[in-house]
Amino acid sequence: MSEGYCVKCKAKKPIANGVEEIMKNGRRAIKGKCPTCGTVMFKILGKADAAPAPTTPTTPPPTA
Repeated sequence: MSEGYCVKCKAKKPIANGVEEIMKNGRRAIKGKCPTCGTVMFKILGKADAAPAPTTPTTPPPTA
């Protein structure tokens, strides 16, 4: 469970019903609700939490 900042309560709280989303720029984020007041909370995951970039497979040299 991830922790985020609620702007309405002005405190860090765990994100309830958090769902991982991918933003338009390709970064991952968690969106959920504050367990106290129900305000939508949104946390952008850092680069360490982000998925590794896909590697392109190298093709072996042609054998003749």
